[in-house]
Amino acid sequence: MSNVAARRAASAGLLNIGERPLLQQAAAVFAGTIALAIASQIAVPMIPVPVTMQTFAVTMIGALYGWRLGFVTVLAWLGEAALGLPVLANGASTAAFFGPTAGYLASFPIVAALTGWLAQRGWNGRNVGLAFGAMLVGNALCLAVGGLWLAALIGFEKAMLVGVVPFILGGVLKSALGAAVLKALPGRWTTSAR
Repeated sequence: MSNVAARRAASAGLLNIGERPLLQQAAAVFAGTIALAIASQIAVPMIPVPVTMQTFAVTMIGALYGWRLGFVTVLAWLGEAALGLPVLANGASTAAFFGPTAGYLASFPIVAALTGWLAQRGWNGRNVGLAFGAMLVGNALCLAVGGLWLAALIGFEKAMLVGVVPFILGGVLKSALGAAVLKALPGRWTTSAR
């Protein structure tokens, strides 16, 4: 395999979408944005930030699609939200990009890319412990960025109390669920190029 082919394969993710024709990649991005919109509606209302399945969907899209297409998919979903489509939690408006949830939303494309990058390097369904680690790192990054943004709005201590600490257990549980799903998927994991 040439270096170019190895790099393409390494960014394809479990589903090898990055190696498929452009139309299939576009369809996968669209399907991913629908999955994210649905995951956004699975929510437990909390103030100022609701608990949703968004981070689960974001990390799974990264692991399944690969870092590049995962990043693009989450960015497309945010683009849909910016256009006013009701794809965010509780049908939130574009005001979500400036309010308490903005940091979490901004972190999502990076979280998908990081999780996908780790999965492509062996932190995937082949090793459930590493898959859990990849998901947990993604969830932690989301909480860190979201918490920092929230701290700028309401102060560090309050942001940690209402925007980070209540979500730690959920992040651990979503990471465990993500790792279990990756482990249960058919074994197409490769030892991807570094």
